[in-house]
Amino acid sequence: MDEAAIFVLAVLCSEKEKKRKKTRQWTRSWIARRGQYGLSILQRELEDSDRKGFRDLLRMDVEDFSYLLGKVTPFIQRRDTKLRRAISARMRLSLTLRFLATGETFRSLSFQYRIGRSTISEIVMETCQALYDVLKEDHLKTPTTEAEWREVAMGFETKWQFPNCLGAIDGKHIYIQPPANSGSTYHNYKSRFSVVLMAVVDADYKFIYANVGVQGRVSDGGIFGQSDLRAAMDRHLLNVPPPEPLPGSNISSPYAFVGDEAFPLRIDLMKPYPFRNLDHGQRIFNYRLSRARRTVENAFGILANRLRVFLSNIALEPEKVTTVTLAALCVHNFLRKKASDVYLPSTFADVEDANHNMVPGAWRRDGELPSVEASSARNATTVAKNQRDSLKAYFLSPAGSVSWQENMI
Repeated sequence: MDEAAIFVLAVLCSEKEKKRKKTRQWTRSWIARRGQYGLSILQRELEDSDRKGFRDLLRMDVEDFSYLLGKVTPFIQRRDTKLRRAISARMRLSLTLRFLATGETFRSLSFQYRIGRSTISEIVMETCQALYDVLKEDHLKTPTTEAEWREVAMGFETKWQFPNCLGAIDGKHIYIQPPANSGSTYHNYKSRFSVVLMAVVDADYKFIYANVGVQGRVSDGGIFGQSDLRAAMDRHLLNVPPPEPLPGSNISSPYAFVGDEAFPLRIDLMKPYPFRNLDHGQRIFNYRLSRARRTVENAFGILANRLRVFLSNIALEPEKVTTVTLAALCVHNFLRKKASDVYLPSTFADVEDANHNMVPGAWRRDGELPSVEASSARNATTVAKNQRDSLKAYFLSPAGSVSWQENMI
């Protein structure tokens, strides 16, 4: 055999060896045994013998998991091939919910579920998109009719004694890894990289509007100014009911959202009086508004502490963080609508004692999403200021006052 033939044979043998190594890498033994070991097997055991353990694992009951599995399976199931068995829809949903519940890295989940890290990444994104797609119509829907807005307002009137309220609005940072070539675009005032979630919440801590993905350097007021919610409010496209009398009075008052001092004062968005040189009536108004606005603080706190991916630095591109966030909001609302005490134990949110003193919820001890920087003050219209003064007068009147408010200022 001449030297050229020997050289060609050597090259061919080398290529075959490389292919064998790649094959061995692809079929690593510990991954091949995921049908025998791993967190998915433990999950099966917990379903059968330890329902509490199952709840701690995925933040929901077995029945809730089964419902979600039935909804997303048509969108995430894959077929077996001649070379390998497909990862089941059940496992795909399980590891995605585990990611949302813990914020663990894809590397960590890879070892727990015996699935390659790059495959974990694909599964999480596909499943989050599927969760959002199948749940958004029922569990992340902004009211579109007068009747639906009145239902939201009734919740605030009944639970928080703030009438004609369309929801509480606020914005929070979600920390992310620095996006490539983004400069300071996502760099916020806390010297971290983030995207912002601005949301409206109802009286039961459910999100009824969300705007996510705005760069972290934008302020609360700036986010509101750029949002489609602001555009819809300006163009009167929300189908909000017309002004109606406040309970027990003949004072006609517009329906409005409530926010903190970072937001603009508008006829359809009430904010506190500036916290300096307040008179008695202004302190009463600020207290009454803060009770209603506390719902959005609690909603964000519950979300971040039950789905702890938001307390971590999410190592994904901003667009993917948006997908993860929308899926998480849908899961949160689904579990709130189910009134799941697994997801929201009785002492987890703020409560009021018999004298209406606020007792901080457990979420406040475990960390929370950072608030968005307040924007500079802006001039409010005279009509908006008069509307706030009218509400202040109502809260001081026999029809609108509550017995404990004098003790709270």
